[in-house]
Amino acid sequence: MSTKHVKGHMKEAEGKVKEVAGKLVGNESLEAKGKAEKTAGKHQAARADLKEDIKKLADA
Repeated sequence: MSTKHVKGHMKEAEGKVKEVAGKLVGNESLEAKGKAEKTAGKHQAARADLKEDIKKLADA
């Protein structure tokens, strides 16, 4: 697992916290920012997975 993979999951978790906090306090802006950050984190982790898979195939 690479550092980019871990950072992606951390960003995803931070986004989820912001999303839930926005829902709790009724702040739609914070909720939207959380959703966007969560999605960005998922994509970052997925890119890191893909990069690792490509490297494994190239090494084989």
